[in-house]
Amino acid sequence: MKEILIVDDMSQNRELIREGLNGLGYRLFEAEDANHAMRMMQIRAVDLVISDVRMPGRSGVELVRQMRSEHPDTAVILITAFGSVGGAVDAMRAGAYDYITRPASPGDLRLKVKCALEDGAKRNENCTGASTSYPKCGFEDMLGQSQALRQILQRAARVAPTSATVLIQGETGTGKELVARGIHARSDRSSKPFVTVNCGAIPRELVESVLFGHIKGAFTGAVMDTRGKVESANSGTLFLDEIGELPLDSQVKLLRLLQHGEIDKIGAPSSTRVDLRIIAATHRCLRTMVANGAFREDLYYRLNIVPLKLPPLRERIEDVPELVRFFFERCCSKHGLRCLVLPEHLLGRFMTYSWPGNIRELENTVERIALLAGGPEIGLADLPEFLGNGSDSNLNLPPDGINLDSLERHLLHRALEKCKWNQSQAARILGLSRKTVIYRIRKYELWPTPSTLLNGACEAITDGKDQFALNEEVPGGTTCP
Repeated sequence: MKEILIVDDMSQNRELIREGLNGLGYRLFEAEDANHAMRMMQIRAVDLVISDVRMPGRSGVELVRQMRSEHPDTAVILITAFGSVGGAVDAMRAGAYDYITRPASPGDLRLKVKCALEDGAKRNENCTGASTSYPKCGFEDMLGQSQALRQILQRAARVAPTSATVLIQGETGTGKELVARGIHARSDRSSKPFVTVNCGAIPRELVESVLFGHIKGAFTGAVMDTRGKVESANSGTLFLDEIGELPLDSQVKLLRLLQHGEIDKIGAPSSTRVDLRIIAATHRCLRTMVANGAFREDLYYRLNIVPLKLPPLRERIEDVPELVRFFFERCCSKHGLRCLVLPEHLLGRFMTYSWPGNIRELENTVERIALLAGGPEIGLADLPEFLGNGSDSNLNLPPDGINLDSLERHLLHRALEKCKWNQSQAARILGLSRKTVIYRIRKYELWPTPSTLLNGACEAITDGKDQFALNEEVPGGTTCP
């Protein structure tokens, strides 16, 4: 079990970090200041130290310097005030593994702790020759059966066993890192490190040091040799998230890495060879950035060997019910809400919204609904207004009214066409039972056209579960085999 020491003079800050790491299998300890932390380190060898920068007496940066001298194998993550670039620069130059700006999100905290511990395990493996296993995750973690998603995952699965560079594009919250981890898990590098770097979260002054590392004495405060993220990912996979935020001068050095497999540490007299796979991701259009001079054209073509574009959630809306169920069950397990119920008939409500924040917004919305529920069962009143719980609807009725039968027939027909006439899938989209869908198909005499059947809908209709009538003539003049 990995051991983590939390150092902060404010008990509430220590408690927030503890809550963020609870349930992950770590053994957590606390210290009130740097002196207390060093006394604890004399009697206990921890794997990671998370320390505030500003504390009475010695600062977190001073603690890092002493740790580098007396406990060089223990990684340190410093917590700085929001927007304090100067503090972050001092922390990284002093030898900190990484830094987090306060207030720290639980997701960011967990990710950086995980990376720090994995990197420490990698260093131990290099020193002792012991093998270390790393957590795997595959494409099975990507929920959804929509054709738009499956096509991308099939393409990712084909390229995963190779060493080809992959560029994953998609809006924020579409699951780009999950796809990257799936590619790594299915490659021959799966037992090696998977190192993530958010290019948009690194201050410009630190980009070169964070990515490529530096040697002792390279600049004021460089008290020891420090490996960069690239070298930490050696023999594994380097995931460069938000690659479009990388400064132009750093893009040149990344291009050299892709072309020659070499990096130049700050202050080093010679290059260092590395062997790794690079997967990049961005929510921005790199082609447009190239045209505007904000991204190097040669680097773009080096990264864009295998492009994967993840669809936004609004383009695979049929996957929403499955995602809602998953997030709801996970939230109930996490917060001890085991008796809370989400009725199936409400799932259709989640498909009426475009989800501009994609899966991340959907997950947060489901969790908020579960936490604020007014009873043992989620009701319409528990849903936010944008899911249609209010009495004041945004639907504008025409002066002459509407034909409800015509509207219902139109929506049913669209759902059936979207699902290639698979009645069970159409029922999920509409939030209805399959029997209700079959009843309304007969009521409105909705049948697939011959051309639809020839394009594959017949298989969905006669798959043994979603059939109109086996070996009977389908209205429209076509018989299913």
